[in-house]
Amino acid sequence: MIMISRHVAIPDGEFEITAIRAQGAGGQHVNKTSTAIHLRFDIRASSLPEYYKERLLAASHHLISSDGVIVIKAQEYRSQELNREAALARLVAVIKELTTEQKNRRPTRPTRASKERRLVSKAQKSSVKALRGKVRGGRE
Repeated sequence: MIMISRHVAIPDGEFEITAIRAQGAGGQHVNKTSTAIHLRFDIRASSLPEYYKERLLAASHHLISSDGVIVIKAQEYRSQELNREAALARLVAVIKELTTEQKNRRPTRPTRASKERRLVSKAQKSSVKALRGKVRGGRE
């Protein structure tokens, strides 16, 4: 069982973990062992609360397919167990990221000091750029 929060958990039977061959360098080891993990989690068929399901299905995230399945491939480590833990950690992170409420931004105005700093900076840049012009009044 994977804990998402204090009140929400995902039973082990709700996600499908498959061991597959990893890609990339590694020589003979990577060619003969299935250390990469392919994790599939169907949002609609899960026991998550409706609020979580609605938020996940409404989100446009690159790990969520059009049919509402979260697909994660983990192949960072040489060990299957570490890749399994990494995939499950990523699943929890994606669910937490997409289901947390974003705080509303309270609009504020720039302070007087920040306006003054901006104007001083503009004046300095203007004077530097003015010095880049052609030199006049050479020796003749």
